[in-house]
Amino acid sequence: MAHGTEHSRPRMLSPLREHLRDTFWFAPVAALVLVCVLWTAADALDTAIVSAAQDAGEYDAVSYYIGIAQDAQAVVTAISTAMMTFIGVVFSISLVAVQMASGQFSPRVVRIFVRSRITKATFAVFLSTFALSLLVLTAYEGETDPRLVESVPVVQAFLTVVMVALSLLLFIAYVNATLRLMRVSHVAERIAAEAFRLLARQPRQDEGSEELDLGQVRAYLTYEGHAGVLRDVNVARLVRVARRHGVALRLLPRIGDFVVPGTRVLAVHGEGRMPSRRLTRFAVSVGVERTFHQDLGLGLRQLADIGQRALSPAVNDPTTAVQCLDRIVQFLAATAHRRLGGVRHRDRRGAVRLVLDGPSWTDLVDLGLTEIRLCSVGNPQVTRRILAGVDDLLSLVPGDRREPLLRHRTLLVQAVERTVPEAAERAFALEADRQGIG
Repeated sequence: MAHGTEHSRPRMLSPLREHLRDTFWFAPVAALVLVCVLWTAADALDTAIVSAAQDAGEYDAVSYYIGIAQDAQAVVTAISTAMMTFIGVVFSISLVAVQMASGQFSPRVVRIFVRSRITKATFAVFLSTFALSLLVLTAYEGETDPRLVESVPVVQAFLTVVMVALSLLLFIAYVNATLRLMRVSHVAERIAAEAFRLLARQPRQDEGSEELDLGQVRAYLTYEGHAGVLRDVNVARLVRVARRHGVALRLLPRIGDFVVPGTRVLAVHGEGRMPSRRLTRFAVSVGVERTFHQDLGLGLRQLADIGQRALSPAVNDPTTAVQCLDRIVQFLAATAHRRLGGVRHRDRRGAVRLVLDGPSWTDLVDLGLTEIRLCSVGNPQVTRRILAGVDDLLSLVPGDRREPLLRHRTLLVQAVERTVPEAAERAFALEADRQGIG
């Protein structure tokens, strides 16, 4: 069993929140519902204002409201006509830009666009503005007599103008965010930022943590859903079920593994009651791609993909690979002194109820360096950056973590010596440089 560490109690709805962030429909639907509620309140307020003025005999004020509403009707009509066309044109162009970015960097960068808060907020506000303008138009009456009119959509028209102003501000921010998405430095920064947010939620190193013996395996719970990538597990639910049944659970596959129906997912330890086999349906989440929720290696996976593609003959962009290596070295340096591997989750009494396996230090180093190293031969800019990064990490890590770094350094040197015939070129390619060539 790998070393484990402890951390704060996870929340029951944390997986649901992360799954909703990976969807693009929730924010627009929630915004449409909210704008309908807002329009209902504005319509009631307009009715109350007109009714109060009529009861007070202030028909001149009602006539003034009618004039304002009629002047605003042309603006609301123009908004309802143009907004849907505007939405279609803007997001069609944006999808083309995202497609170009995914082709140049990696298909995995599309999830950055999907998870972007500014993208979802812009799309939600655009649709809400269009829906609100249609609702406001339905509130206009043919009656213009201030004594007979029941509602004048003054507040509703003002609210529509406010939504248009908000749409314009969000559009500026959205264009800026989309343009940043097409620049590899910002893409690498976003990936690294998500990886570091996950790392911050991981337990800190605990030098007093000993090997954990859960005892003999009593039984296995198999997965019964559709095949796919293990995205995450509901830690709070699993800990609660294990506590109630007096057992301990151990997740067998690693987050990010591909599982099929019948795969052993949970090992049950202890002498308590057996949990229901339906537990995996509600506590284990499987999807079509990995997520950052509990997957510590996903950031390195994406950075390695971008760097490897940049070194392909079709792209031939070693500078992009160097920028990815900058973030890979940064992430590995942040984990240099962290205890990695299994993570223990305890109940309120301190008893270990769930153990999740995770990547070791060697796993992370291999994930970050292997593929780029194999593609770097013939690109001295990249080999020099790899050597500089490995040397920096060797100066940071404890002695028991030097082996995988030395192995990658040796393999890189051997590959350059085999493929570069000129001694001067070999010496240049094997000189450590944090900028590659500069």
